[in-house]
Amino acid sequence: MRIGVVGHIEYGGLDELVRHLVSQAPALGLELEFEREMLAVAGSDAAPIGDATTLDAMLAFGGDGTLLRAARLLGASSAPIFGVNLGKLGFLTTCRAEEFAALLPRFARGDFTAEQRMALEAQWRTSGATAGARMRALNDVVLHKGGFARVLHLAITVSGERIGSLAADGIVISTPTGSTAYSLSAGGPIVDPALESIVVTPVAAHTLAMRPFVVPSHAVIEVQPDDAPAEVLVTVDGQVGTKLGPNQRLLVRRSPQPVRIVRMDDSTFFGRLRAKMGWGGIAERDR
Repeated sequence: MRIGVVGHIEYGGLDELVRHLVSQAPALGLELEFEREMLAVAGSDAAPIGDATTLDAMLAFGGDGTLLRAARLLGASSAPIFGVNLGKLGFLTTCRAEEFAALLPRFARGDFTAEQRMALEAQWRTSGATAGARMRALNDVVLHKGGFARVLHLAITVSGERIGSLAADGIVISTPTGSTAYSLSAGGPIVDPALESIVVTPVAAHTLAMRPFVVPSHAVIEVQPDDAPAEVLVTVDGQVGTKLGPNQRLLVRRSPQPVRIVRMDDSTFFGRLRAKMGWGGIAERDR
């Protein structure tokens, strides 16, 4: 079983977890490959990740951001991701750091559930045949104005139908998984990940005429900046992105390949909301 390992090297406790993983891997039949930033932690004999799309699974030591990076590295692969939370929230992760040693043997023998999550694919295009690289998002695709102190005017089209014009600081196009991230803080709805859909949420809208809305997962969202600054920024999962130049528009649709997240307990989506985000007025996060 070939396992890719990614991690946030600034988190405390990472070294100890990696040492345990490396020591147990031979007996558990795990062949480990590490992202380059992790090689110094893993030891001199550690192998770097080659083709991540051929891995059988991925281990992500860190928080939700680390898990999102692991999903991006996997590309079109359907390999499951085992997230180990070293931070505070870890809403997407599988377990806490102190649970990892006990759960590792179960993971190695395939004793887990792989929760399937819809992803998005974003690409800029021009009126001609020119198009940018496809970018995959588990959480969201955000179009925003960067450092300019002015609003954006955005024309929004859904599956060929013009929805309207939006004056705002930006727009968040998210999956149900991403509905509890930036979209939520911008006033968007919480969507159960089992309900595959696309959430469109304005950021600091300057009109009441355009509110957050939800469309089917097969919809294609097109956003065309009108009279925009010299450059408009597109950010994917808060980590990578590109610039949208003049006469370019952004297309966002469902990715053909979902992301699979390892689960080893009977927790539910709303249970995790209560425990980690204090949703419903039950503050269990620090218990």
